[in-house]
Amino acid sequence: MKQELFDFLNTDLQFIKGVGPVLAARFEDVLGGRKVLDFMLHIPAYIRARGITENVRSAAPGETITIPLLVKSHKKGGVFRGRRAPTQITCADKMGNVVLIQFFNVNFLDYWLKKLPVGQWRMVSGKLERTSRAIINHPDFIEDMENADKIPSIQAIYPSGEGLTQKTFANVRDQIFAVLPGKIAGEADLQVIEFFDALRHVHFPESADDLGPNSVYVAKLAYWELLAHQSAIVISRRNRKEEKNRRVVRAKKYDLMDRFYATLPFSMTGAQLRTLDEIFADLSRDIPMMRLVQGDVGSGKTIVALAAAIKMAETGAQTALLAPTDTLAQQHYAKVKPMCDKMGIVCDVLTGRDKGAARKEKLISLRSGRTKIVIGTHALFSDDVEYKDLGLVIVDEQHRFGVSQREALRAKGNNPDLLALSATPIPRTLSMTIYGDMDVSIINEKPAGRLPIKTTKLSIARIEELVARLRVQIEGGAKVFWVCPLVEESEQSDMTAVESRYEDLKKYFPGAGLVHGQMDKKQRDAVMARFADDDSDMRILIATTVIEVGIDVPSASIIVIENAERFGLAALHQLRGRVGRGNLQSYCILIYGRNVSDDGLKRLDVLTETDDGFKIAEQDLIMRGTGELLGTRQSGWINYHFVDYRAHHDLFKLAARAARDITIPDAWTRDLMYIFDRGVGISA
Repeated sequence: MKQELFDFLNTDLQFIKGVGPVLAARFEDVLGGRKVLDFMLHIPAYIRARGITENVRSAAPGETITIPLLVKSHKKGGVFRGRRAPTQITCADKMGNVVLIQFFNVNFLDYWLKKLPVGQWRMVSGKLERTSRAIINHPDFIEDMENADKIPSIQAIYPSGEGLTQKTFANVRDQIFAVLPGKIAGEADLQVIEFFDALRHVHFPESADDLGPNSVYVAKLAYWELLAHQSAIVISRRNRKEEKNRRVVRAKKYDLMDRFYATLPFSMTGAQLRTLDEIFADLSRDIPMMRLVQGDVGSGKTIVALAAAIKMAETGAQTALLAPTDTLAQQHYAKVKPMCDKMGIVCDVLTGRDKGAARKEKLISLRSGRTKIVIGTHALFSDDVEYKDLGLVIVDEQHRFGVSQREALRAKGNNPDLLALSATPIPRTLSMTIYGDMDVSIINEKPAGRLPIKTTKLSIARIEELVARLRVQIEGGAKVFWVCPLVEESEQSDMTAVESRYEDLKKYFPGAGLVHGQMDKKQRDAVMARFADDDSDMRILIATTVIEVGIDVPSASIIVIENAERFGLAALHQLRGRVGRGNLQSYCILIYGRNVSDDGLKRLDVLTETDDGFKIAEQDLIMRGTGELLGTRQSGWINYHFVDYRAHHDLFKLAARAARDITIPDAWTRDLMYIFDRGVGISA
């Protein structure tokens, strides 16, 4: 690819018109990055047809319609007797009245008078609801009649997050694909042109079939994505073999392992000890370790990783533990630091938050070799970070990092060992294909004393009964998570938004806390810390899936997951793992909506029948469809953008076969590895 195209793909989204730094940060939470390329790889989940109708009588309740309406009158919104009332605009089609409802305060009345002037016709699009009258809540589009063509007849709906609307997604998409042809002009490689043409088709679908896994465009993109990943694996495996006899042989200098075991307040499980035997055997070989440790939620992977780091510290070498989020890095640090202090080992944490003198001091300690264990985020392989002797790299939440990102951190040392951790169990039929460059250890035992989490499903119609039961439990000292899904603006009538649920629940639980991705990180961390404090009066935390990782509250014994049928099995299992981390009997209540499908109920039945993450992963593979998932972070396993594990099974084999034939990657393969496995800029 030409440098001009690379530069465009690497443009920060904040420089796209109408975005800016605040929205770019919100995009980063959803996309996993904030570059133009990150956006292009985030394709719509489904389409919403907006058929034009002349009158509401010909449309069914719940149908999304586009209709010409004559504006008749406005009723001011605001706050009356302590309750918030909406602005209501009464309109008429050719056969009767239609009421548009907008939840804005009185200060927006002038805006709506201008947007919907009395006596004028406007083209309106939104979901039709019927009570005693026809209503469109929060219309998605309102246009002058001469601009009616601005309302799409087919709207692509993107997996979204808090603070991002579908109009924002469409605006960014339109600007990117308007500029793209000029960046591709003159491109010599026809595969590059074909790749971006396939991307254009899935971002501008003409039917639901265009977004299906068997669409010619999605299948092409899925194959290229698999080829990129498999090629990176082949190169990584080849480099590992070439590293033989170039490995640094480190002699033992200190006796630390006995002191480590003595600090543990519990005995390690047989599975943990077996895994450690495999790790220690790797550390003694002349080929750098490349091992993946798979373990269910709460199986004790962190202690295994710490033991490996202590083993490395016995030689005087350093260990870097890479976590996917700032919060998770801080959580690991809080657990590991006290144990290291007892053994006289210097442990530190380094994230993007570290600035100025504090950061400089940490970098000096790393460069001198004084810091033996450092925990952090991507900041660990920033240009200014130097290690005296990086002997071991530990990557937590392995599926969130690409091969090249792992290699970027390994490049900071001289052929260091690599230990990857994953709490999202992968079906055995796929593990060798996905992680073919790594040996695999499985921790399939829970620590002694852990009681199985009792899981039940409950209809939303029984929510008042549930709240009454929770009040009794909380009065008895229980701590409760209440999780709501991420909600798109246009879907608020289908699912409960976290803030709305918080307003409801704090009437019954005055000390309730609220956390979601749109909050300032410091504020969010402060709320989580208060909930984790056993002396705090906060006994219930209403949250989005930001609690999926990064919060450890052993005293929390109940988790309620609302609209559970809208999550993938892997995500539900991860969320359930927020409780049952202590010795208390714990409970998980899966609330399903009124319109739950048979498949949705079957998924919930799997959770009520087993807490074995590997069995759940197998069922997830059999049952799930990517269209049912709320986003890539809910899918578990590996964050593929286009690959459907069921529909593209044969593509795995084709990509693996093609990758095996690679001796020196051609330009197109290098381009693919850059696009799909970014981190060190293989092709740049």
